[in-house]
Amino acid sequence: MIRPADPGDAPAIAAIWNRIIRETIVTFTTAEKAPEDIARSISGGQPWHVADEGEVLGFVTAFQFRGGPGYAHTFEHSVHVAETAQGRGHGRALMAALEADLRAHGVHSLFAGVSGENAGGIAFHASLGYREAARLREVGWKFGRWHDLVLMQKML
Repeated sequence: MIRPADPGDAPAIAAIWNRIIRETIVTFTTAEKAPEDIARSISGGQPWHVADEGEVLGFVTAFQFRGGPGYAHTFEHSVHVAETAQGRGHGRALMAALEADLRAHGVHSLFAGVSGENAGGIAFHASLGYREAARLREVGWKFGRWHDLVLMQKML
């Protein structure tokens, strides 16, 4: 079941996200997410959805692509599914819910920032209609080396 997240989901979201931060190049950040910061973001009106089967198995959120009113209709998203729940359709369902939510709020363009080494993430987004808009060479530093960032875009 996909539903809007509530602040009580923040510890489960943080657990999923922080494992990805610690162990993978899916995201280039090395700063783990604090549940209280996630709860504040959920309470603050940023769109968040979770896949819930009695426990949170994945999440998606979105935020304005760049600051300023000229970018008010262009967003970037972050979607992650727990390692044990991958391949069961949660990512697709989360993205469908987010895209419908953003469309209803006048968002025109949605970006995914995908690690160039994340072939699965690139294929996932391509299967949802995202197309590569740019490849930024060696912009992410993690695990002692440089990584490319692939920007993928979908018009909503």
